[in-house]
Amino acid sequence: MNRYIHQLPDWPGLHWKQETLAEPLAAVRLRQGRLIGRMESLGFPQRDEAMLQALTLDVLKSSEIEGEILNPEQVRSSIARRLGMDIAGLVPTDRQVDGLVEMMLEATQNYAKPLTVKRLFGWHTALFPNVVGNKIRVGSWRDDAQGPMQVVSGAMGRERVHYEAPPAERLDSEMTTFLDWVNRTGDIDPIHRAAQAHLWFVTIHPFDDGNGRIARAIADWALARSENSSQRFYSMSAQIRKEHKKYYDVLEQTQKGTLDVTDWMGWFLACLDRAIAETESALAAVFRKDRFWKTHTAVPINERQRLMLNKLLDGFEGKLTSTKWATLAKCSQDTAQRDIIDLIERGILVKDSAGGRSTSYSLKDQ
Repeated sequence: MNRYIHQLPDWPGLHWKQETLAEPLAAVRLRQGRLIGRMESLGFPQRDEAMLQALTLDVLKSSEIEGEILNPEQVRSSIARRLGMDIAGLVPTDRQVDGLVEMMLEATQNYAKPLTVKRLFGWHTALFPNVVGNKIRVGSWRDDAQGPMQVVSGAMGRERVHYEAPPAERLDSEMTTFLDWVNRTGDIDPIHRAAQAHLWFVTIHPFDDGNGRIARAIADWALARSENSSQRFYSMSAQIRKEHKKYYDVLEQTQKGTLDVTDWMGWFLACLDRAIAETESALAAVFRKDRFWKTHTAVPINERQRLMLNKLLDGFEGKLTSTKWATLAKCSQDTAQRDIIDLIERGILVKDSAGGRSTSYSLKDQ
């Protein structure tokens, strides 16, 4: 009796109901295009910081899904160095972090290059820089010397097998078919290809370890191809981490189901939509700041005013008073008051409702 989709006679003929996915695909395509357009309108410093934030999340959360907690500052520093970003506060990094960052950046920065066995072996080697002995086969397909590749949970003696992958003798053939398909263009929407590639690769499970992280890197590679851009502004892995129980549930259900993978494809599209929405929320302040300065580009604003307006745009804690203005801008109380009145007259600041000695000021709603 067939138990897994890779045992079905028509494998790997994965398919889905186009009419079910048409609307969610159009919605996520719209959100994806809108985010890319908004990011392209930003200045280079804001864009670089947003990309650094997204890439850092991607590495951290993809590892967290596998139960591995990395140091965020190391990850951020490793990415910044590899991308040549000049930022403050870089820290030393270890080989494990550098390997993960190398794999992820190789996937997305070289999105235009085809996926090959050599690239996948290189990613796997980068993932496991410290492996010694015969714990796992690094940079090559698994051989099942220790038994079939299974995804198992539970205590010893009460294990539950969630999934069993194709036997090792099928891997060369399986991966040849997969790589031939994944490098095609034009036959299906690139986002559908990213979703199917993730499922297909993790179903083959060709390595002893690291299959989940490499499957997510393949999805990121395919998504970068869908955008024709190496710049990453959202993290699919961060969203999968938030939804990890559903992620594993829908994977298991799909791999024990039929070759109609509509449910998996629908979940992937919805997860991607939520990932982009999370980025839009996280960058709301960046977009607001950019919009503010573009709106007031012709307004004569002195350096003290620019400093204080940026503090307000970045989320000033507490109430802004003339006394705080004088302290932070390093000027007299009279100068602070003149700066504030000037901005009120220009319609940029407003006086808060509470008056007297506690008079405070806020940005006027733009």
